Amino acid sequence: MEVRARAPGKIILAGEHAVVHGSTAVSAAIDLYTYVSLRFPTPHDNDDALKLQLKDVDLEFSWPVGKLKEVLPELGIKSASSPSSCSLETTKAIASLVEELNLVDAKLGLASGISAFLWLYTSIHGEKPAKVVVTSELPLGSGLGSSAALCVALSAALLSLSDSLKLDFGHQGWQTFGDSELDLVNKWAFEGEKMIHGRPSGIDNTVSTFGNMIKFRSGELTHIKTNMPLKMLVTNTKVGRNTSALVAGVSERAARHGSAMASVFKAVDSISNEVVAIIQSPVSDDLAITEKEEKLGELMEMNQGLLQCMGVSHGTIEAVIKTTLKYKLATKLTGAGGGGCVLTLLPTHDLVLAGTVVDKVIRELEECGFKCLTAGIGGRGMEISFSGFSS
Repeated sequence: MEVRARAPGKIILAGEHAVVHGSTAVSAAIDLYTYVSLRFPTPHDNDDALKLQLKDVDLEFSWPVGKLKEVLPELGIKSASSPSSCSLETTKAIASLVEELNLVDAKLGLASGISAFLWLYTSIHGEKPAKVVVTSELPLGSGLGSSAALCVALSAALLSLSDSLKLDFGHQGWQTFGDSELDLVNKWAFEGEKMIHGRPSGIDNTVSTFGNMIKFRSGELTHIKTNMPLKMLVTNTKVGRNTSALVAGVSERAARHGSAMASVFKAVDSISNEVVAIIQSPVSDDLAITEKEEKLGELMEMNQGLLQCMGVSHGTIEAVIKTTLKYKLATKLTGAGGGGCVLTLLPTHDLVLAGTVVDKVIRELEECGFKCLTAGIGGRGMEISFSGFSS
């Protein structure tokens, strides 16, 4: 009777901003998830509406099926196996449905996500009534790929109860899809991301779908499997940032200082490629892991210094670095910078010592008003589970 899907967020381990200028970047899944549950009503429920519940913000919306048919004249189940982009006419119609929700100013940021939900749902299941519930461990708008995780989890849940996929409903616990099914989820998620961001790169939804890590340069994506466990302290500065303005600022600096910035971008490219080499090299023992972590820490610090050269750091980011430096922990921003989230590499070889240090760091950072999360890096991608089905 019900399917539940989960999709991870992401971090940029190395190469943000420089990737726009031809350098290599490395992105990784983190084990913080967005969850989507989907349930169709039984004939006895007498329910004829599409409902969306956003548990984290305590909001619920409902659209009568008749209203959807009226506002969306093109409504009808499209071929779920052939993802398509939303037409201008349908985009305007969906926008009118969202406007009628009269979201207060503080919740206006949710509008694009609700639009993506309406497009994905009606594209795959037409006017079928259902209830969809969304919860997330990812802070919104902080550079951890929350919108991509939503689109991936939504796409996975919707496709799993469509005719496009043949799945084992009797399987107990979380399960993933085969590569071709994952590819289909990723394509639909990308269409959802386009509803939210206009022209997304496709990197965030790809990492969320497939998990592990991805190296990307000039539009080419390469999947990477890590040979070592990585753990990060993720600190949310709670400072919002304008991604497009930060990207434009780097480009303006590159125009003013062409030769110097070209050297910066080249150095970032070298750092990203060295990060990939370290992650993929075999691990023989705990000493080898320790040496790798030390090298990665140095590369993170070097990358952060170059991000400062690009002008995308922020007072709050520097405050986090100052705190973690006292404990000899390597830290860098992730994503656009200018606030958002900050990564601190945590040692994995001495868990007792690491735990003591991490507790102290978290206490100090949260006293400054920041929010801290610990997360494993490079783990699984999207997964689903079923309940209420007979095998």
